[in-house]
Amino acid sequence: MNVTPFINRLYFARRAKAIENYKGHAEELQMQVLRYLLIAASNTEWGKEHRYADIHSYEDFAARVGINTYEELKGYIQRMRQGEKNVLWRGKVNWYAKSSGTTNDKSKFIPVSKEGLKNVHYLGGTDCVASYLKINPKSKLFSGKSLILGGSHAPNLNTPNSLVGDLSAILIENVPSLVNLTRIPPKEIALLSDFEEKRDKIARFAQDKNVTNISGVPSWMLSVLKRMMEITGKDRLDEIWPNLEVFFHGGVAFTPYREQYKNIITLAGMHYMETYNASEGFFGIQTDLNDPAMQLMIDYGVFYEFIPMSEYGQEKPTVLPLWKVQPGVNYAMVISTSCGLWRYLIGDTVKFTQTDPYKFIITGRTKHFINAFGEELIVDNAEKGLEQACIATGAQVKDYTAAPIFMDAEAKCRHQWLVEFAKSPKDINEFATILDRSLQAINSDYEAKRYKDITLQPLELIEAQPGLFDEWLKSKGKLGGQHKIPRLSNSREYIEELIAMNK
Repeated sequence: MNVTPFINRLYFARRAKAIENYKGHAEELQMQVLRYLLIAASNTEWGKEHRYADIHSYEDFAARVGINTYEELKGYIQRMRQGEKNVLWRGKVNWYAKSSGTTNDKSKFIPVSKEGLKNVHYLGGTDCVASYLKINPKSKLFSGKSLILGGSHAPNLNTPNSLVGDLSAILIENVPSLVNLTRIPPKEIALLSDFEEKRDKIARFAQDKNVTNISGVPSWMLSVLKRMMEITGKDRLDEIWPNLEVFFHGGVAFTPYREQYKNIITLAGMHYMETYNASEGFFGIQTDLNDPAMQLMIDYGVFYEFIPMSEYGQEKPTVLPLWKVQPGVNYAMVISTSCGLWRYLIGDTVKFTQTDPYKFIITGRTKHFINAFGEELIVDNAEKGLEQACIATGAQVKDYTAAPIFMDAEAKCRHQWLVEFAKSPKDINEFATILDRSLQAINSDYEAKRYKDITLQPLELIEAQPGLFDEWLKSKGKLGGQHKIPRLSNSREYIEELIAMNK
């Protein structure tokens, strides 16, 4: 008996209808969120400093509160980690998601409040399932188990009952008991800090389970799945989990991994559904599997604002609420949340493909781009260029990073790419040529700088040895969890370290 339709009607169908009602109500819903945030935080230290009780409009809020990076909020967050109450958010915040660092710090520690768990992160998980069941009403999702791949956590300073670690670990630690009936692996495996040990134990535990859905970061999930296939001696995942039907993925772009998943999962009814779930909040869900854009979730505990990237870094850039954005413009995303982040520059860039309802793609990071010569190359360009090169050559990319070479001994400037292939092209030079041409077709600024090789020479591509990027992450204690490879950088810091290891 398939219990999924019954569970859908009981727990998820109402949310699917609520998401449908986003259309035509974006400003109304977002203003409801803003009023809730301001009232909830009005008696906090931050709320009193910025006189939240006197704010009556979005314009008041924008005038009263400046745009913040982690540096501006770090002192407040440090005091919260030490147990202080009512600082950035009401009450005491016990959980902190460890995220990639800033210029001055190895890591950022993002507060995760009880309200944030409930009305941002867990609501996002609920809506992900609700949207999928609406897309696939014949689903048998709840006839089997959910394999959820997470990170690890540790005690937070010396603060009692307080944890710090990967967001995924915090979510698993606090997940409602009902979810634990279908979730695998058990916590004692799911929260292991050693990824290689965790990968092996998950593979051995899950190999004989009836898994219908998997959730996690594509790169780390692929590592677990391949380990399980090694243990079982199977060539395809279909042979282990014949009822698998969907992969809920996020954290990194899926494009480099799509073909690798297709190679090991040949089930006709397999679906791939992207989510935008960051340490700072759950923001987007793919509601149409034929459309790569995600729908912005606008009735959570998150208020959104956007800065055109053409003005990013200016002293007084234009800052727009959601209802004033335009499709096709690259924006830096700014959030205010029920975890105590206020007009916070998350560091991601997005581009809306439509409004009403608002759908978007993630285009990259405010810091992860190459603009050494005016070429303005962003991660979205890189992913599309690599996809074209893979299609043309039959190659499959596992990981990559790129950085500029500002001037060599012959006064030549170019981009240098370090690429680890899951399946290498027959001719690495052909792959590099197609990638270079594709980038020119995608990005007019890059094309202009490549014109007649005057400013930029053809890109240089170095093939990375197998496992290089994993070894680099491991050397930094970042193997597994939600850690990511920096794809593009104006600095040569990352690529120089990797090239030095590529022997």
